[in-house]
Amino acid sequence: MADTTDPGLVDACGLEPGLTCEWIWDATGNEALASLLDWVIERPLKVVVILIGALVVNRLVKRAIDRMVSRLVETRTREEGEAEEASSATLSRLGRRARNRIQRIHDQAERARQRAMTLGAVLRSLAGFAVYALAFMIALGELGLDLGPLIAGAGIVGLAVGFGAQSLVADFIAGIFIIIEDQYGVGDYVDVGAASGTVEKVTLRTTVLRDVNGALWVVPNGEIRRVGNSSQLWARTVLDVDVAYDTDIDLAASVIKEVADAVWREEVESATIIEEPEIWGVQNFGADAISIRLAVKTEPGEQWATGRLIRARLKKAFDVNGIEIPFPQRTVWVNQVAERTDAAPAGTEIRDDLLERRSGSDGDE
Repeated sequence: MADTTDPGLVDACGLEPGLTCEWIWDATGNEALASLLDWVIERPLKVVVILIGALVVNRLVKRAIDRMVSRLVETRTREEGEAEEASSATLSRLGRRARNRIQRIHDQAERARQRAMTLGAVLRSLAGFAVYALAFMIALGELGLDLGPLIAGAGIVGLAVGFGAQSLVADFIAGIFIIIEDQYGVGDYVDVGAASGTVEKVTLRTTVLRDVNGALWVVPNGEIRRVGNSSQLWARTVLDVDVAYDTDIDLAASVIKEVADAVWREEVESATIIEEPEIWGVQNFGADAISIRLAVKTEPGEQWATGRLIRARLKKAFDVNGIEIPFPQRTVWVNQVAERTDAAPAGTEIRDDLLERRSGSDGDE
């Protein structure tokens, strides 16, 4: 091998000569020929190798993303099957309602699969861009271009953009995890802390909610710290029914159970109870009443209508059975002061005093 400090070799092949250029220089000592073959053979060959390596890396990254998406789809499919089995148990009793529930499960699962596929496409595009951009910069370096100023400028721009768009990046990353974990979807009623309502749209950056008053909330995904979803598979309404202290607890509990069971057997369209209601017992001794807790498992999104219907029927049933629904009561003690024994009442004295003041003012005038 030739000495790399040879001025001729440095002129022909640079400070870090390639194998081809150095070999031609050693064989011929021709600076122009060594430099020409270095540009014609070795450097293009390195660029080709870099591009092939980028292609291989890109394929491996895309395969890993595809496997992740496939696992997400398989998980959602398994959950769909479990939910269908649970719904099939009530199919004979609920009929059309159970079939609608199974259809809704299918729609939610299909929606989750589509979101997973969309996320996979986005990640594949980002990964491909990053791999090929890195390969392009390495190839430019092999062609002899000085990438120092370019990298420094890109670093400064990236730092400025990073500080300015860090919330946007946080929103984007949070949106990816929301989609991957299928935390909620369009049509679900959720509480995200800043707002609560029905989900109308989910993107990688924001979640759009419509609350009960009709207001539309646009919540950045990065600001969502916790999510309460009331529309996943089933819901529950818990009623603490207050009765007076002199009420027969067993009678009150039996009446509450009868009312809830009646709603359960009727299969009301907008208040579907999917399991037998449960009396959980005495919940609290309050200042004015005893609370008896009733738990009712319902279709998702129907827990509020079910609770309102049961409360209305409980009022009628309590009236029929003579069960008092208590309200706050207070005892007020009134202390009366002994009346004065003077001849004139206090009101008369006040009127006389006013007359005297008026006459005195007239005299002054």
